[in-house]
Amino acid sequence: MPATYLLGYDIGSSSIKASLVQSDSGKIIASATSPDKELPMDAPQEGWAEQHPDLWWEHLVKATHQLRQANAEALKQVAAIGISYQMHGLVVVDKNQQVLRPSIIWCDSRAVQTGEQAFNELGQDWCLSHLLNSPGNFTASKLRWVQANEPQIYEQIHKIMLPGDYIAMKLTGEINTTVSGLSEGIFWDFKSDSPSDKLLDYYQIDQSLIPEQVPTFGEQGKVQYGVAEELGLSANIPVAYRAGDQPNNALSLNVLKPGEVATTAGTSGVIYGVSDQLEYDSQSRVNSFAHVNYSQDEPRYGILACVNGTGILNSWLKHQLLLDRLSYEEMNQRAQQAPIGSAGVVVLPFGNGAERPLANAEIGAQIGGVEFNTHNTSHILRAAQEGIVFALKYSLDIMEAMGMEVNCVKAGKANMFLSPIFREAFANTTGATIELYDTDGAAGAARGAGIGSGEYANPEEAFAHLQQIDQIEPDSDKQSAYAEAYEHWLEALNQHL
Repeated sequence: MPATYLLGYDIGSSSIKASLVQSDSGKIIASATSPDKELPMDAPQEGWAEQHPDLWWEHLVKATHQLRQANAEALKQVAAIGISYQMHGLVVVDKNQQVLRPSIIWCDSRAVQTGEQAFNELGQDWCLSHLLNSPGNFTASKLRWVQANEPQIYEQIHKIMLPGDYIAMKLTGEINTTVSGLSEGIFWDFKSDSPSDKLLDYYQIDQSLIPEQVPTFGEQGKVQYGVAEELGLSANIPVAYRAGDQPNNALSLNVLKPGEVATTAGTSGVIYGVSDQLEYDSQSRVNSFAHVNYSQDEPRYGILACVNGTGILNSWLKHQLLLDRLSYEEMNQRAQQAPIGSAGVVVLPFGNGAERPLANAEIGAQIGGVEFNTHNTSHILRAAQEGIVFALKYSLDIMEAMGMEVNCVKAGKANMFLSPIFREAFANTTGATIELYDTDGAAGAARGAGIGSGEYANPEEAFAHLQQIDQIEPDSDKQSAYAEAYEHWLEALNQHL
């Protein structure tokens, strides 16, 4: 019997990634990323962030062509496709499935006031107990912003989608979404287990704009003939899994059970824990969504703490401050020359839109405590990495106040976790053991497709070959120094709140 393969796509705001996974062995046999440099984000006004969905599709095609060059025969043997995507974005299409405006993506802040007004007028207790969140700066509030500010576009909308729904539509020609997706857009009422009539009525949004729901794991449509020909696939392959990038990152690390925790530090940084309790933060600084394995009978909630300014800060330092003179590895080596605490230099990494852990404040990124006769680039580079870790620790403190105990976190060895400084700072500041695995979002989406298509009988089978490649334990000799540095960082943060 010939080997079968699973294809996963990760639709990020920085790049599009694709992975081919051999289903029996679980091995990643080919990976591709497009473009080579970060995708651009358009900012028509301060605090806005947009990307055109056509850009995602263009680079999905290019990444798939890279896979075809690497292993065309395996691509032809793909049995199912999974999609991971940047969360909270808004895509709107007309009856001909034509995009009506660029997507308002996750780090866009234009709808903050809209969501805050809804939070107060709908009632904070009702929002938190039914939606688990403030409507905040999420997809529903972004749609309300379009309705209020671009009525001529709103009138043409046939369906609204999240970024992953758009990619599935391009592949299959069908428009649908998932419960997990609707919950991340703050459209889902967890008490009625249905789209929220009360929120939609308040925002004057016609429920017909919401796509029909399909299971997170299961057939969501089949690849159209013309698309299959363009990509080098066989026609009628099922799209069998779809999830936002953070629930999918948790899946890729086999984080599915209550008490398990995943983390990632790409463009943004996230700590994501799984719970079976209906938990929420009273200020909605940490957010709760339906996890990928959520069901009414066995509810599983993803508790998500997100810091927008993570890898994007490191990228900004590389491209703008250092003018690309150092690679990321050289930046890490330079950072190691500075001591724990960066000799008093403090970096607040909040320069990428409204920050949820700060109650949607936009304080901008800050570099402080610099002494011209004492400090150099090594101190700033280390302070940046420590600042990212401290911002995640700030979010983790909120999660722990909700009752989540974090002793061990799982992460893919990628992005900021490639840095020894970052790993050391994370373990010693949080006190948690870090387990690193050889996986990524695209590979996780591929394995999710294997679960959804029946290639795997269950998640245990899907992740039987997941390999732990490193483990970082807190170092008692360094924890007090990191604790002192974190307190210094908190003092600087509180001056801006």
